[in-house]
Amino acid sequence: MSVERWVFGYGSLMWRPGFEFVERRPATLYGRRRAFCIYSVHHRGTYERPGLVLGLAPGGATRGAAYRIDEAAWPEVYAYLREREQPTETYVEASRPVRLAGGRDVETLVFLSDTAHPQWAGALSLERQAELISGATGLSGPNIDYLRDLVAHLAAEGVRDAGMESLLARVEAIVAQE
Repeated sequence: MSVERWVFGYGSLMWRPGFEFVERRPATLYGRRRAFCIYSVHHRGTYERPGLVLGLAPGGATRGAAYRIDEAAWPEVYAYLREREQPTETYVEASRPVRLAGGRDVETLVFLSDTAHPQWAGALSLERQAELISGATGLSGPNIDYLRDLVAHLAAEGVRDAGMESLLARVEAIVAQE
C-alpha cells in the first residue's frame, strides 16, 4: 500500500493551491493558530517597506484545507511548494496530523512559522498589523489584497474569523484616510 501524501493550507493555498490534487477536504490543525506573524519582504512587501503574511503561530487551532496529492505527482508538487513557500526560508517544513471533515486524521506537509527567523514578527498589536498591511506591496501585489482574499475565502468556506475581520476593518479604515 502506498503512503498518502497530503498538504495543509491555511492561507492562499486554500484558494490558490497552484498544483494538481486528487482530493480537497476541509481540515483542522490543532496546536497552531493562523496569524499575521511573518514580515513579508517578497510576496507582499519589500525590505524597505515590509508587509505581513500568515504563519502558523503556536497555540490554538486552525481551520483550513487538506489536499491529497497523487504519489506520482508528489515530487513536482513538493518542488513547487518549496519554491512558493520558502523564498526566504521563513517557515519550517513539518509533518503534522490534521482532522479532516468527517473525523479522519491524516498526516500532512505543513509550513510552520520559524520563530527564530529574522522575519518572525511575533504577536504584533492589531494597530501595528494594520499599519504594516495598509501600505505594503510586493511581487504578488498589495498586502491588503491578501487580507481581503483571506477573509472572503474563509467566509466562503463557512469559517468566521473575527480577528481577521477586525484586522481588515482597521486596514480599510487606514487606507480610506490616505
